[in-house]
Amino acid sequence: MLTLYPAGAEPTHAIWFDLMNPTEAERAIVEAATGLSVPTLAQISEIESSSRLNAVGDALYLSTPAIARGAADVPEVSPIGLVLSPRHLVSIRFTELTAFHTAGQRFPPRTCSAEAFVSLFEAIVDRLADVLEQVGLRLDNLSQDVFQSESHARTRHRAADAALRDILRMVGRIGDHVSKLREVLLGVGRIVPYVSEMAHDWLPEELAPRLKTLRRDIDSLRDYDGHLDSKVQFLLDATLGFINIQQNNIFKILTVVSVVGIPPTLVAGIYGMNFKNMPELSWSWGYEYGWAVIILSALIPLAWFLWRRWI
Repeated sequence: MLTLYPAGAEPTHAIWFDLMNPTEAERAIVEAATGLSVPTLAQISEIESSSRLNAVGDALYLSTPAIARGAADVPEVSPIGLVLSPRHLVSIRFTELTAFHTAGQRFPPRTCSAEAFVSLFEAIVDRLADVLEQVGLRLDNLSQDVFQSESHARTRHRAADAALRDILRMVGRIGDHVSKLREVLLGVGRIVPYVSEMAHDWLPEELAPRLKTLRRDIDSLRDYDGHLDSKVQFLLDATLGFINIQQNNIFKILTVVSVVGIPPTLVAGIYGMNFKNMPELSWSWGYEYGWAVIILSALIPLAWFLWRRWI
């Protein structure tokens, strides 16, 4: 799909060419109208810095990963490419991105390619900020679920284990989301200073403050992303700690049961040997005596564990 800005403009008069999943015919139209080479998916997917930031004459060839909402609301990373020249801006993408629609709706009737680029990146940074805020809110809610000790204490072991597994799974998903956002911020953070330096000769002076603001915003988002990453790691460690506590409680119960059961087993084994010279066999209350010894031998270790507060 090829979208031209200003809306309704002819290709020869358009400033911004927005290509999504472009066909060969659409690529040919843009190349004929701008005189610029439109990069392919393979070219904008390369990860080395020299491929993501490149200058050919006055044209800047830029690429960065972008994050989009995939199937079942799972975030996925998709590359975007940009070609910026003094006269034109060409964007190539392969998925729906909210920031591009926002920048297109705000596109002023009289503008230049550099202003279109700055407006697009302002929309991208605003969108990243919104997503980071949503991730931070999810982490806050998840943190409350993890540290609700009263609810965990009143929950049965099986239900508590299932809840901790669900929390661990959610922490993993959020951590993956945060890592993808960090990758996007890294790519966006490289593009803005590169454009400021390489296009310094033909960038309008009034755009310089906006580019500086973009750089400060990106730096602040990086710091916030680092904070979220630390919080994800903290919640991961806390959840694993609670899982270890649950497992230790189970082993503690098994240990207590085994220790409490040893003395009764010993008593029953002694009186079950059936030797001829056993005085207790002729006692009238021998059976009751045997049961009393077995019960007391079990209760005494149990009382000891309770007194020591080991259970």
